Amino acid sequence: MTPTTTRLTVAQALVRFLAAQYTERDGVRQRLISATWGIFGHGNVAGLGQALVEYADDMPYHQGRNEQSMVHAAVGYARQSNRLSTHAVTTSIGPGATNLVTGAALATINHLPVLLLPGDTFATRPADPVLQQLEVPYAGDVSVNDCLRPVSRYFDRVTRPEALIPAALQAMRVLTDPVETGAVTLALPQDVQAEAYDWPEEFFAERTWVVRRPGADPTELAEAVTAIRSARRPLVIAGGGVHHSRAEEALAEFAAATGIPVASTQAGKGSLRWDHPQDVGAVGHTGTATANELARQADLVIGVGTRYTDFTTASGTLFETPGVRFLNLNIAPFDGHKLAGRPLVADARSGLAELTEALGMHGHRVADAYVTEYTEDKQRWEHRVDACYEADEIDVRPTQPQVLGALDALVDESDIIINAAGSLPGDLHKLWRARSRDQYHLEYGYSCMGYEIPAAIGVKMAAPDRNVWALVGDGTYLMMPTEIVTAVQEGVAIKMLLIQNHGYASIGGLSESVGGERFGTAYRYQSDDGTYTGAPLPVDLAANAASLGMRVLRAKTVGDLREALAQARAADTPTCVYVETETADTVSGAPPAQAWWDVPVAETATRPSAVKARELYDRHVSTRRRHL
Repeated sequence: MTPTTTRLTVAQALVRFLAAQYTERDGVRQRLISATWGIFGHGNVAGLGQALVEYADDMPYHQGRNEQSMVHAAVGYARQSNRLSTHAVTTSIGPGATNLVTGAALATINHLPVLLLPGDTFATRPADPVLQQLEVPYAGDVSVNDCLRPVSRYFDRVTRPEALIPAALQAMRVLTDPVETGAVTLALPQDVQAEAYDWPEEFFAERTWVVRRPGADPTELAEAVTAIRSARRPLVIAGGGVHHSRAEEALAEFAAATGIPVASTQAGKGSLRWDHPQDVGAVGHTGTATANELARQADLVIGVGTRYTDFTTASGTLFETPGVRFLNLNIAPFDGHKLAGRPLVADARSGLAELTEALGMHGHRVADAYVTEYTEDKQRWEHRVDACYEADEIDVRPTQPQVLGALDALVDESDIIINAAGSLPGDLHKLWRARSRDQYHLEYGYSCMGYEIPAAIGVKMAAPDRNVWALVGDGTYLMMPTEIVTAVQEGVAIKMLLIQNHGYASIGGLSESVGGERFGTAYRYQSDDGTYTGAPLPVDLAANAASLGMRVLRAKTVGDLREALAQARAADTPTCVYVETETADTVSGAPPAQAWWDVPVAETATRPSAVKARELYDRHVSTRRRHL
């Protein structure tokens, strides 16, 4: 019997295929690719552009303003959707394609799925070169899209129509694999996109990709139980994998049953509510004094879904106890073996449930004295948070922690806050009181300036009934404000808290600490000596946001800020609250870093600031350990 076929272009076939892909986990089924973002040029307008018009009823389309920011929006949507649903992003060839690279790196580093569909130069080469083609003398099959290879978890260039079938199936496999997922790129030559082919109807049948929850190997589980039972001062470090697995309840049950305290990375914050008895706050360079002291004295560190970045480990200086060991519950074997740890390779929720049950059989719980110790330390830290948030006067300009305090006093567990870079991540990690599993949305794997506004759009699309706040400094805002237009056009009522501190506050502080004297980090006029130490620039970011269509509320004082935030929260249109804090060199006011971070300092210099910074650096380096 001859198989039934349908004659379509490659682009039409791809759109129809994507519309029929689903994921399923824990019995819940949903669309895998729920929409496509696109900016059209000659490399995709006649192919994917035409196909999206042809199948508009099957594949919703969103118009972006910047290719990188379209990826950020898709990533925000994917994270809010627990990696079970995402968006595709199509661009033309040339700069449209290369603009995807930063977004792709962010997605892959954070293990978040996004499908990239850049146009590519002609496969048939009727003219060579064509507009925007990169000519490589030693290779005829290279294009700018090859820049996406190292930042993609899967890459293919579809140079023949029939090659789309295996490429599309492999792309879906990677997007739905909890270990492999990240950016997936299918490069589509513009002539191939428009070429017709007789496609088997089976290609367009609905497919459901089951997202696995593997349990632990019995031997690894038994060894993990033995390690926990023998530890006197165990500490859990919860990473982003807890959220990806929806393992928050399982972690809360494990912590309550065992009494083991839980610290969190930037990606893992909110794994426990801030007021859970076992939650001890943030860990690492931007962590709390409570969590970091527990880390220094821990004899067993139980990593759950964490990659152990240098911010978490304080560049290898945090875990000081002689003989400290690591137990790593992670779905990825690569991460499970880090720090010479004992791996427990499993889904976070499955693994935690198995650990809780196995330890319960032995009635295991840490000593009461240990619980009392970290409980009292946590209370002392919360008093420090209160002091940072408190504003004795309401008619003065707020500090950055007071800005966060005003927002903290307003929101409830339904609000979501989004941030990625600058001085805010450090303050938020230390101070923010996460009230729900997904309230704290920090992109700190790539710490990409410009992520916040487009990501907020993606999150709001995934959670339309919730208040979504993009927390944006002036440096980040100037990187990528253009998607404000998209929010206005699409009626996506995000809230933006825009904080003006006249420079790169975070890097300014870092520069000062490493002997760089804040060079090139302030937004000021240039002085006669070539440094940017003149008067602040007369830039009005609030007026800029308003010119892009956003409602803007200006706040000059603490009292103004509280009123403006309340108005913004109640708004049903995109709304910005603009507030100016202290200058970049006094912006934070939060407790200083409670652990070190390795940024190498000039080994030789004549300026006293650099010489002093190198002496301090050498002292810190001497405390670094390799855990073997």
